[in-house]
Amino acid sequence: MVFAHDTEQSLVAAVTLANTAEPPDTLETVADLDAFYERFEFTGRRDRTRAELDEVRALRPVLRSLLTADRDTAADLVNTMLAEARALPQLVRHDRFDWHLHAVVSDAPLPTRISVEAAMAMIDVIRADELSRLGVCADDDCEAVVLDLSRNRSRRFCSTACGNRNAVAAYRARRAADA
Repeated sequence: MVFAHDTEQSLVAAVTLANTAEPPDTLETVADLDAFYERFEFTGRRDRTRAELDEVRALRPVLRSLLTADRDTAADLVNTMLAEARALPQLVRHDRFDWHLHAVVSDAPLPTRISVEAAMAMIDVIRADELSRLGVCADDDCEAVVLDLSRNRSRRFCSTACGNRNAVAAYRARRAADA
């Protein structure tokens, strides 16, 4: 594990949310947001409205900018996000999770909680100077964000589909060169 569990979980959630904007858009309905909420085990307030969905969708470019920024820019973005939410970090323990950080109250709007959790996770990334673990997919036709939590820092593609597409293309290129 590179980071604490809650940091990794928040980073994966932020990357996943940012990448839902890539074609095809996979966050179009309240049901899609419900699935995201459950997958990443968010707790607290949930309005289940189109307005909440629209606010979460509006976070995607913000998160993409944060996740692909250089270190100084990322620090500025984190500070802005935390200030706007009036974040106050505190240790909490709930459900099946041991002590971890929350920085806004559980009845804060979901978009605020997502933004703050992403910002809090990026604090660890910035402080550890590990921004090289974030990047853009190496597939020429994909702009999705990649989070590399591997030991050897070898992840280059956002998904198995992009990785396989490039492996097949490389194989075909080798075969053509041998022919």
